[in-house]
Amino acid sequence: MADYDLAIIGGGLNGTSIARDAAGRGLRVILLEQGDLGSGASGASPRLVHGDLAGLERREFFRVRRALRERDVLLRIAPHLVRPARFAIPAHAEERPPWQLRSLLLLYERLASRSGLPRSTTLDVTHHPVGNALKRPFGTAFEYSDCVVDDSRLVVLNAVDAATRGADIRTGARVIRAERGETWRLVTIDRGYRRVITAQSLVNATGAWAASVADTVLRVPAPRLATVQISQIVVRRLFDCDSVYAFQNSDGQLIFASPYARDFTLIGSAGHAFKGDPAIVAMDVREVAYLCDAANRYFREQITPADVLRTISGANSVIAPARRRSSDGAASLDFRRGKAPLLTIFGGDVTTSRRRAERAVSEFTRFYPMTPRWTATVPLPGGEFAWQRFETEVDIARDRWRFLGEDEARRLLAAYGLNVKDILGEAKQKADLGPAFGPELTGAEVRYLMRKEWARFPDDILWRRSKLGLTMPQADQDALAAFMAKPD
Repeated sequence: MADYDLAIIGGGLNGTSIARDAAGRGLRVILLEQGDLGSGASGASPRLVHGDLAGLERREFFRVRRALRERDVLLRIAPHLVRPARFAIPAHAEERPPWQLRSLLLLYERLASRSGLPRSTTLDVTHHPVGNALKRPFGTAFEYSDCVVDDSRLVVLNAVDAATRGADIRTGARVIRAERGETWRLVTIDRGYRRVITAQSLVNATGAWAASVADTVLRVPAPRLATVQISQIVVRRLFDCDSVYAFQNSDGQLIFASPYARDFTLIGSAGHAFKGDPAIVAMDVREVAYLCDAANRYFREQITPADVLRTISGANSVIAPARRRSSDGAASLDFRRGKAPLLTIFGGDVTTSRRRAERAVSEFTRFYPMTPRWTATVPLPGGEFAWQRFETEVDIARDRWRFLGEDEARRLLAAYGLNVKDILGEAKQKADLGPAFGPELTGAEVRYLMRKEWARFPDDILWRRSKLGLTMPQADQDALAAFMAKPD
């Protein structure tokens, strides 16, 4: 008998979502990730949960409708990670005419008629906070509802939920060889130790590495894939309101400028075909300039590449030739007599990740008895409240732990939801939470992340499980590294 029913290679959003779904349906699951969870393309998304307004112009009505339904599902099951936002599209005389924008938004709302989010409206930005940051020529904007998400936290909490349902999550575990017979025999280097694992079925969810893993590790015909790179830039906060700006760029693309980590702005995305090692993907100067120029068409406060504080890039696989990314991604199941099943999954965006995993796991129903589909109705850890109650939960947390400032309470609730109690416990003052690293991170939170969320190194905490690396002084980062080496 094999050690596991299902082994998954890759700890990105596809891999962890499949692990959660499969474990909840009763399968014995192991997930193997060579680095940290969400350290590839899954942590470099534009951080949007949406139906893709531009998809309507391509007449992809059914795909947009599916995505909008999934937006509502994620908002319901992850109200701490997925937050409603108002998106503002300033009308630009050289781009889509106002009547076209209004028609697109009306159709967008029609496809999402059951969402419960505020409806679209027309703004006179000369008398609205949205207009404060814009250049004077913009007098009209169209505002509609969509959502933003903490993509890295979504990856991690899928893995946390999978683990609570019995899945074995192993980071720092690289598969170096696979032998395929009636079962899979996987040879791994797991944090320096050689281990052998057997599984009835295997999922290749390695993203940009899917083809190379198939060729060199699994030794099966590699799928015909192309690789695309998606990138964003982070600059200082360029506007005071909480809206997300959707800018019509001169090439017809929509560029989004979002509030980010409280004091910053995320601008993206730029994309292009990518060749090379996905582990060292990085923005080039042309992409940085492209995003700066797109923002400068609209914002009064101009930015240059010198103002960019951080670039965020990730590579993912798409079906070749890479004409256009599909938000649904793709999956293929390979099974034959005497050979253990292999499912390869790649691509897709954050919005459709849950549905993509659900469909992938359902491919294995021909091999295993399973319980019914379930992930659309069960909250992710900490998300056991209605999304409309987020601010109420922030107030409740501040009443219980009176030493929390408003911004700090909101950050903790947005990351952990109701599970923040597992970090703060019975603390009466901040000193009860152990050493401080910068103004917000405490020893109690670090221990929790190491114990419950597989954090091993400072970057795992500072850039994926939080974005505190943007503001934490180097001396505190060094102290954090020393603490993580001996957390007890």
